[in-house]
Amino acid sequence: MTAVAQSGVQLAELTTLRVGGPAAKLITVTTEAGLVDAVRQADAAGEPLLIVGGGSNLLIGDDGFDGTVIKIDTRGVQAEVSSCSGAMVTVAAGEPWDELVARTLAEGWCGLEALSGIPGLVGATPIQNVGAYGAEISHTLASVRTLDRRSGQQKTFAVGDCGFGYRWSRFKAEPGRYVILTVALQLPIGELSAPIGYPQLAQTLDVPLGTRVDAATVRDAVLDLRRSKGMVLDDDDHDTWSAGSFFTNPILPAGTDELLPPSAPRYRQPDGSVKTSAAWLIEQAGFGKGYGTPPATLSGKHTLAITNRGGATADDLLRLARTIRTGVHDRFGIELVPEPNLVNCIL
Repeated sequence: MTAVAQSGVQLAELTTLRVGGPAAKLITVTTEAGLVDAVRQADAAGEPLLIVGGGSNLLIGDDGFDGTVIKIDTRGVQAEVSSCSGAMVTVAAGEPWDELVARTLAEGWCGLEALSGIPGLVGATPIQNVGAYGAEISHTLASVRTLDRRSGQQKTFAVGDCGFGYRWSRFKAEPGRYVILTVALQLPIGELSAPIGYPQLAQTLDVPLGTRVDAATVRDAVLDLRRSKGMVLDDDDHDTWSAGSFFTNPILPAGTDELLPPSAPRYRQPDGSVKTSAAWLIEQAGFGKGYGTPPATLSGKHTLAITNRGGATADDLLRLARTIRTGVHDRFGIELVPEPNLVNCIL
């Protein structure tokens, strides 16, 4: 069986925030052919369509979704390995991301170690150019094969055609148009990591920036750092009942960073713009760890995560997010942008 259809399923069951009302119809697909057929059938019928992977970057409204929800559960990892070019690894969209990272290191392929512990599925990673600790998926991605819902045909994008930027891609720029089927990664063979490019990770490893370290050691260090921030999923830890970072780090146009106090973090970008820390802005605006009234509060471990302490609704979480966004704007004149995909709800 390649697809299973259900009705009335609470979408909260499919998201790491554990909120979201019912789906009119939920189809779980386990093969690529089943995924393509389900999408084409929904589009032919003119039904609203929502694609769900691991649910780690979704905030779904309390009214749910009045249309077809397709849950991707496709699997498959294929590798072509060469001593010259490394490992070309083609991965089905439904493969769990962190399981893939662990597998690549076990196989002796490096490059993904700094992206350890990120929840969700492989197919979601190119959409927002997933990144952490100085690495982004665009650094190792070779191509993305998609179903173009506009033409009904499959289309493959090389990395240079994906429009990658900070938490950005052409797939995010045209939401809903492309359904990602497989992701191809080009990974070096070896035991050493990519150069360490993030100060906190370098400090944890006690090495200078730019150093290559045993990749498995980097993975362990990243997992420890993520756990300390409540960013590794744990059913028993409500600090992880979140969508990870709720707001992206603001990027200010060149010459406008005077909006920031002198003590604010500044990361100069190649185009002259300046990236700053959303977590720093939130804290300086008066919202510390654990801020809020249950069942919706900031994480007790990290101010960028809005958490469900148990029994929260989407409205509860959105109310807290609005308070934080307004507070930061009033204090600094900077508008925070949400990172999760908001479905049937408005911030």
